[in-house]
Amino acid sequence: MTFFIGVDVGPASARAGVFDVEGNMLGACAHEIRIWRPQSGFAQQSTADIWGATCHCVHDVIRRTGTDVRQVSGIGFSATSSLVATGPKGAPVSVSPDGSAEQDVILRSDHRAAEAAKRINSTGHEHLRVTGGAVSIEAHIPKLVWLKENLPFTWNDAAHFFDLSDWLAWKASGSLKRSRCTVLCKWGYLSEKAEGARGWDSSFFKQIGLGDLVTETYRRIGQDIAAPGQPVGSLTEDAARDLGLSRKTRVAMGLTDAHAGALGTFGSAGDGATMALIAGTSARHITLSGTPAYVSGVGGPYLGALLPGLWVNEANQPMAGAALDAIINRHAAGFELRFNATQASLTPHEYLETILLDYTGPGPYDQRARHRHIVSDINGNDTPVADPLRFGMAVGQGTAPDLEDLAVDYLAGVQSLAYGTRQIIEQLDQHAIPTTQIVISGKMARNRIYCQTLADVTGCGVVIPNQPEPVLLGAAMLAAQASAAFPTTLKAMQGMSKGGQALVPRSESHPFHDKKYNIFKSLQDHCGSIHKIMSG
Repeated sequence: MTFFIGVDVGPASARAGVFDVEGNMLGACAHEIRIWRPQSGFAQQSTADIWGATCHCVHDVIRRTGTDVRQVSGIGFSATSSLVATGPKGAPVSVSPDGSAEQDVILRSDHRAAEAAKRINSTGHEHLRVTGGAVSIEAHIPKLVWLKENLPFTWNDAAHFFDLSDWLAWKASGSLKRSRCTVLCKWGYLSEKAEGARGWDSSFFKQIGLGDLVTETYRRIGQDIAAPGQPVGSLTEDAARDLGLSRKTRVAMGLTDAHAGALGTFGSAGDGATMALIAGTSARHITLSGTPAYVSGVGGPYLGALLPGLWVNEANQPMAGAALDAIINRHAAGFELRFNATQASLTPHEYLETILLDYTGPGPYDQRARHRHIVSDINGNDTPVADPLRFGMAVGQGTAPDLEDLAVDYLAGVQSLAYGTRQIIEQLDQHAIPTTQIVISGKMARNRIYCQTLADVTGCGVVIPNQPEPVLLGAAMLAAQASAAFPTTLKAMQGMSKGGQALVPRSESHPFHDKKYNIFKSLQDHCGSIHKIMSG
């Protein structure tokens, strides 16, 4: 027998799972990670804390499953796309304005670089074409500009800037290679320039004030790029001791968490034009195609970011599950909801689902929000508007501060997220990237109302994979390829994937959702107009 470990580091926790060659998960473990917020809009972490949580998870899942570490042939890492600053010998370099030494990680959700992103986008550089016309304030390039301008000691002391999944691969193996996925999708590396060459865009970096990186021949952000799943070495002596694994364990080049989720779910879909939707705190929409397409408000195309020979396009909703959490937290009945949910051994989301699904009034439950309309862009809109300053809106609020009213708010919020996904699908379809089915992963895949609403709103079949941890599975697929259990990432995906539960659109709901979708788009436009008026 041979086994593989998949590790995923999210914004709030590290997780690890053990898988066999058929993709069966023997067990999984999670451990919380600290977040520091020294100022409004800042979110920071510590690699020491992250590595400690990762090691705890690997030790625990090995113990719980009784796995013989001599049979663990590979380990793969995925992570949220955070930025890590390290010194010449791997020591942490502070990214905090207060100089806290252990805080060497800027989370993806950190918005300190808003002004830098605005200046970068004002250049109109051709490079922005691959970021949908505008670089996100959550991307790494504006954060590097911010560090250079605001924390010169960090800029000067840092020997390397990593994406978090690349840092984990380095910590485990000592390799400075960067993943083709991370550098293409998050760092501005080009899969194809106009002249046909691949690589970093020197004119772009010089224009935005990062000419230092060009002079250094990109030493600090990556000179050696490897495809996801390629072996980058075996565990170092220190890493093997920390993780409790054999030094013979191979380390795979990794992926961001969203792309690992896509890898772990695409194999569950049947025939058809498929979109992978990784929906948790945020919602990432990923498509694969044989030809490149440049779409406003959509990242890409990125050749080989996930599978060789295929172009990735990706669109994002900055807040998905987090938007629903905000609806719950802001409502007067939120405390009552949490108390009742605890008493019933349910999560607040599950309790609200129960209220909605138990509805016995006229018409289906989704019509309870007929006169309640929500725009869930409470942390900006990445796609298709590409405006980080967009805000949310609620129309049709009632006066009753009870659970029934909160349930209607929640339902309207779910519908708003689905309308946002429909916008993304329509935007891609206009550029010859069709979608006929959605395969979903992340915690929102367990939300029955969200998944059915997605099908009803988009008209697409929705597949919920049978594998309960597709992001961990995706990381384990990388480990399987790196340890030569499969010759390619595609073969690993095909060999380790399971089927899934298919939801079909309810045709009787289409007229209702068409009306609400048009209202949703109109409210989005109003939000933009209001912001423009009040900012003038």
